[in-house]
Parts: sequence; C-alpha cells; structure tokens
Amino acid sequence: MRSLAFGTSLPLLFLFFVGVAGGGGRQWEVLQRSIGVSAMHMQLLHNDRVVVFDRTDFGPSNLSLPSGGCRRDPHDRALRLDCTAHSAEYDVATNTFRPLTISTDTWCSSGTVAPDGALVQTGGFNDGERAVRAFRPCLNRTCDWVEVSQALAVRRWYATNHIVPDGRAIIVGGRRQFSYEFYPKTHPSDMTAIVFPFLRETRDAAENNLYPFVHLNLDGHLFIFANSRAILLDYTKNSVVRTYPTMPGGHPRNYPSSGSSVLLPLEPSPKWAEVLICGGAPVESYARSMKKQKPFLRALDTCGRLRITDASPSWTMETMPVARVMGDMVLLPTGEVLIINGAESGTAGWELAGEPALTPVLYRPRGTAGTRFNPQSPSTTPRLYHSAAVLLRDGRVLVGGGNPHISYDFYGVEFPTELSLEAFSPPYLSAENLASRPRVMAPVSSSPIKLSYGERFILRFEVAAAMRRVRVTMVAPAFATHSFSMSQRLLVLETKVEKTEGGAWHAVAVAPASGVVAPSGYYMVYVVNGEVPSEGVWCHIHSDGDAA
Repeated sequence: MRSLAFGTSLPLLFLFFVGVAGGGGRQWEVLQRSIGVSAMHMQLLHNDRVVVFDRTDFGPSNLSLPSGGCRRDPHDRALRLDCTAHSAEYDVATNTFRPLTISTDTWCSSGTVAPDGALVQTGGFNDGERAVRAFRPCLNRTCDWVEVSQALAVRRWYATNHIVPDGRAIIVGGRRQFSYEFYPKTHPSDMTAIVFPFLRETRDAAENNLYPFVHLNLDGHLFIFANSRAILLDYTKNSVVRTYPTMPGGHPRNYPSSGSSVLLPLEPSPKWAEVLICGGAPVESYARSMKKQKPFLRALDTCGRLRITDASPSWTMETMPVARVMGDMVLLPTGEVLIINGAESGTAGWELAGEPALTPVLYRPRGTAGTRFNPQSPSTTPRLYHSAAVLLRDGRVLVGGGNPHISYDFYGVEFPTELSLEAFSPPYLSAENLASRPRVMAPVSSSPIKLSYGERFILRFEVAAAMRRVRVTMVAPAFATHSFSMSQRLLVLETKVEKTEGGAWHAVAVAPASGVVAPSGYYMVYVVNGEVPSEGVWCHIHSDGDAA
C-alpha cells in the first residue's frame, strides 16, 4: 500500500460540495428551459459534460449550427439542407450548452464509452444504420463528432451495446437483426456478424424484442433478456451456457413494451450477481395502441429480481407503487435504484402512451420485502417516449427529453416535445443530510485518479455529523436511451476507515480485482456515509491490452 503522506504519488482527492436542495418540493430544478435538442440519447463523460442527441431525419431542431454551418445530406428523409444541430454538449459545471455537428441518422441508436473515455456510438436509421461515431471529450469546447458511415457489418437499429472485459463493445440485435458483432474491429475489412438464434426465438408477431437488456456477469458471460426470456451467453464461443426461467406473467419487457433493467450493486469480491427488471406493458398493449384504441392499457406495475449466479435461480416478483412503461432506472451512489420518467398506460411509439408517470420512485435493494419502494416528489414535466436520465458526479440525476411525435411538435398536441433539462435531487441531497455528507480533502489533480486492478487507494475526508457505516462505491457512467442504460454498473469496494492525527478520516479502499468485475474505463468514486454520498471523483482503470 502506498504512503499516506502528502506529496507522494498517492491520489488524495478533493471533492467540492455542491449544496443542492432535495426533499419536499425542492427535489426538482429546471436547469435549461430549452437546449434546442430533445434528449433521446444522453451520455456523461469524464470532463463532466453530457453529450445529448436526437435524430437527424425529422426536420429542423431549435438549435442552430455555429457560424451558419449546415448539414447537406442527399439521403435525409426530411431536410437535405439542414442548418440546425441534432446534438449538443451540456456543461454541468457552468450550466451551458453548445451545438455539435452530427451528420448520419442517429435515430434509435446505441453506444458505450471506450476505455480511453471516448463515446463510441453505433447504428441508427437510413444513412446511419451501419455508422460508427466517436466523440472524444475535450476542455476547450472544440471537440466534435467524427463519423464513419459503413463501419458495422449489418444495420443496427434499436440494438444494445455493452463494454466487455477486453475493452470492445458488443453490439446485440436491432430490428430484424438476429446477430451480434463487436467494435472496434480487428481489421477494417472485418464485417462479421455472429448469428444469435435467441433473438429470433424471442421476437413477437411484429418482430419486436428490441433494445434487449444486456449485463456482464461475474464469469465474463453476458446475461441477455429479451421480452420475457433470458439466457447466459459465452460470446467468445457463441454458446448459450444456461437458460433462465421465463419471467412470471410472460409479458414483454423490451421495446416497445419498454420496461427497464439494472444489474444490482456488486459487493466487494462479489460471489453473486442479481438483475432487477421493472415495468413494461402487457402483451396486447402495442397492438391495441397501434389501433388508437383508448383508453390505453395500464402499464405493468411489477418488478422481477433474479440472482443470475445461483445454481437454480428463480424470479422474485414485487409490486411498484406506480405502473410504468418507458421508465428509466438509474443506479445511485448509495446503491439505491431510481425509477423515473415514462407513462402509466400505453406503450412506446408515436402517440401510443398516456398518463405520464410523474412520480419518481426509489428502490432500496437491501430493504425488507414490501418496504423497498419509496415514492418521491412528482415532476410537473411529462417525460414519455424518447426521454432519458443519467447520474451526475455531484449526485443529482439529469433528466431530459420527451418527444412522442414524428417531428418537434409544441402546439396542438397532448404532450408537447420537451427540450428542457432538469435535475432531480435524491433525498441524500436534502438540507437535513448536509452535515452527514462526507467532504474529501486534498488538492485536486489535473486528471482523474489512475488505478490498477486490486490496488489500494485512499480518500481523505471529513464529515460534520456522526459517522455511520462508511463505504466507497464506484459507478460506471451509462449510455441512456429508450429506458435502458447500457453498461451501467455499481461496485461496492472493500473499505477500511482510519482516523488521522488532524481529526479527518482515511477511507482505504481496494479497486476491483479484474476487468470482468469492472471493465476498463472511467468511473465515479464516492465515499458514502450511511446513505449519504460525497460528491464523486473520476477514476480511470485501464489495462494495456484494452481496445482503444
């Protein structure tokens, strides 16, 4: 273990406390009434900026490209000359945004963050269906999208991405694509798509089982859930190594039924892993909604938990206080799950849902059954189809989007297109928890802390109130779209707390043991005092063999 003294190579981390009011009626804060682009997709990057983007083929947005720049696309189905932006970069620290230039169509696409911190974004529609786009974060506000239009083996529309331990992204499925592939390719000429029959077997009559839920298991295999069924895939051998029980009820949970899913927090040196899937729509909901039969069917109000590492796993079902379709699930630094956005009836698609689910719900995985759900203060802004939510480093949740229309419609519709950004503050940011919030004390380094697997590191902190159980958690920032946050992951680290001579504390933590537990890349690290986290700090775990 490294020395505890100042001036050594040990990363001593300082986190500025952001006084964000939570609880009561102050859990919601409007950050921007309009950024000009609806947040169909969102990704937080390690410079504390969020890349937001929509699609390119619905006409003009409300954000102009800089210096009179225009996008010229002879394949566009709406505007072949478009001088508006369809992507923006939001700066959390300054609460400002700027337009970005994206050319190929990103409608219902997917993404992940590479080990080097670049957002790698794949697929879409029309001229974007085989495209790969990269956005490398910078501090001088000059970085922008770089695109390659024919980088994928097949069209990927409504696919799911997940980072795997060697640093590549696996890209699973898509509309009428019963296969998967990897990016980056071993060679530009590699246009291999690996046949995956499970996706064909689980599609419905309309060939829907889109945006499958994908989670990396402790053995390096992938848990993949489509509609109501799940398997464990050894992607290195293209072999299904186990088949899980069908989720009770048999209702579909993936797009367009659009429930949501998370891998629950992993404990230190984890021996088991558990998946949570919540919400969705009944099996007949999509067909009924497509016929405009109202009232829309009520969304599902159930959640299922499955310990995917058990020898004989079985689903445990729970009932949410709010039925929800198109909701987002966000892992919080405390290990709680925030369920937010969506609707209480209908399904995903243009004007196919009603009754906005305005009340967020906190789910406490470690709580007693029957007491795990805790409703929060409701929003006043409907966030239905094409909304998203991401965790910020300061502990707030950034919420945006909501466009249940083919184009940007603001008048004469039940649910106008939403261009605003809001912050939701969980209860741990309330005024009554201010004294319990840890404050980490040390000079701020110019770059994130760099960690090796299994390395011990120290966070020096103080806290005004009495200390409760202190632990260190790590959260991977996820790519959020269509009710699923891709590559989302939270790890509870082995932690020991020591008192310093000056009255402060050291949290001595141990980094995850391998890339199977924590794929290489950037994570936010938090000191959690009881149920109150510090502000996070960026760390970077990287192996020499990772794909760039």
